[in-house]
Amino acid sequence: QVQLVESGGGLVQSGGSLRLSCTASGSIFGLSYMGWYRQAPGTQRELVATIITSDGRTNYADSVKGRFTISRDNAKNTVHLQMNSLKPEDTAVYYCKAYRPFYDYWGQGTQVTVSS
Repeated sequence: QVQLVESGGGLVQSGGSLRLSCTASGSIFGLSYMGWYRQAPGTQRELVATIITSDGRTNYADSVKGRFTISRDNAKNTVHLQMNSLKPEDTAVYYCKAYRPFYDYWGQGTQVTVSS
């Protein structure tokens, strides 16, 4: 099992910044990638960004490219999501995910609210 603990959500004005962090613990050997997803009320959960644990390759949703940056600290088993130029439409619960073949692990989620 893998446990994921998120932190860093909150309320920010449009144009502001927030940094989310997710720390993994437990059976973390063999994780292929980690990432962030988000879900706004009445919508499906969607990809925000992912990072390959071995080589750091990243992938972003088009809606956040150029504004969000995902990074990893393998020594601390932590991934970060730096979110700049936030918009009201970024408001959602943000979930950390870790993946190894055939298994998804999810965090509890952290609320991000962007006021206009």
